[in-house]
Amino acid sequence: MLFRVDLSSPVPLGDQIAACVRGALADGSVRPGERLPSARELATSLGVNMHTVLRGYQRLREEGLLELRRGRGAVVTGGPTAGRARLTIGARRLVAEARALGLSDEEVLGLVRTALSAT
Repeated sequence: MLFRVDLSSPVPLGDQIAACVRGALADGSVRPGERLPSARELATSLGVNMHTVLRGYQRLREEGLLELRRGRGAVVTGGPTAGRARLTIGARRLVAEARALGLSDEEVLGLVRTALSAT
């Protein structure tokens, strides 16, 4: 799996790392049961702090996409499907675009509710 981060991006590095894993799940290049690089190993290869990697991994754990085991590393779980990973990516893009347009959380939720009622 290929991890890439953009040091000049306004998106926090931990979020970029989590997005790499979500993207790999969405396109099928990473499957449940696969082990990800250790936080130390990935931090070294990306030139970032180990705690930055751990923040990204922790976010994925909270989403049910990773299981973290001390001494055994990060393992992709059989949790949410690749489809759900794609939806998460889309939702994050929606929120980022809404923020860039200056929309409030309530306005974004209103747009989603409107879209839901239209289907």
